[in-house]
Amino acid sequence: MLDFSINSILIDQLEKGNEKAFSFLVENYNHKLCVYANSLVNDPVKSQDIVQNVFIKTWEKRETLRLNLSIKGFLYRAVHNEFIDQYRSAKSLMALEKLYMDTLVKFEMDPEQQGTEEIMEKVMIAVNDLPPKCQQIFLLSKKEGLDNIEIAEYLEISRKTVENQITKAFAILREKLGKKYETVLMLIFGINTKKIL
Repeated sequence: MLDFSINSILIDQLEKGNEKAFSFLVENYNHKLCVYANSLVNDPVKSQDIVQNVFIKTWEKRETLRLNLSIKGFLYRAVHNEFIDQYRSAKSLMALEKLYMDTLVKFEMDPEQQGTEEIMEKVMIAVNDLPPKCQQIFLLSKKEGLDNIEIAEYLEISRKTVENQITKAFAILREKLGKKYETVLMLIFGINTKKIL
């Protein structure tokens, strides 16, 4: 009997169109993904819609899945992307970014001196200027929410390499942006740079 709890077996059987494998996927991840989706949209009904769409798309694209892919990381990333796609259809992505930045400006900076768009632009330019591999790993970790092990599996590199690249990314950003942007980085990417550097 196939053990679908083993990542490679589950993906292999999904690729082959095994409906039992898909049922296992839904049963094991539906609730967790709905909780995650609800943390993004704060709406249980919309959360279920997002997760349902993710499962449908996963089944439709099952033949493109790679055996070394972390199915957990893939699903969480897919939920995040589905949330962004749905939000973008209703409002601009800048509005989503401003939702985070408005709080920062109110409590940490003088809004008369610097607008939220300018702050966001400077931070994202700095992120986009990171070395390619460093940027990729940084965004997989801080934007897509993958842990270091999942990134290592996804990119076929060592966990130590992942850790080094994330540390390097924050060192570059801190040097380029200055200390006053540490709060911005913490707000956008959810991490305290002082614990990294």
